[in-house]
Amino acid sequence: MSLGTEPPPPPPPLDAQGLPEGYVFKPEYEITPRETVRRLREGGQDGRRFVLLDCRTPEEFAVARVEGAVLIPLQELAQRWEELIDEADADDASEIDLAVICHHGNRSLRASLMLRQHGFEDAMSVAGGIEAWSLGVDPEIPRY
Repeated sequence: MSLGTEPPPPPPPLDAQGLPEGYVFKPEYEITPRETVRRLREGGQDGRRFVLLDCRTPEEFAVARVEGAVLIPLQELAQRWEELIDEADADDASEIDLAVICHHGNRSLRASLMLRQHGFEDAMSVAGGIEAWSLGVDPEIPRY
């Protein structure tokens, strides 16, 4: 199936956090889309710069994206992670509050765990990915 050729399933009901009902939220590894929006607007925690990394493919990014997200596909992240420091105009990873988004949250969880090993100690995955973002934050972002 190519992106956008079939309509997505009907949206599930959302819980109090804005996540699809039944979503098992892992607060030690995940951030909700709503909290991510707040940090995009207000800045990162503890005065750090906030960066939203999109680890999907360029094709997925072209279909649906969050304004301000930096695209580095998961398969390129091991070679390009240092670009995040440059993007934030930071000296090192400790100055960055980082969240990673993908389609449903699986790739972003893997990416955030890898980035923690590169000094982004609090890197978080956006729970439910861009799908949950579209459902709970911005319905203008297409679901696919």
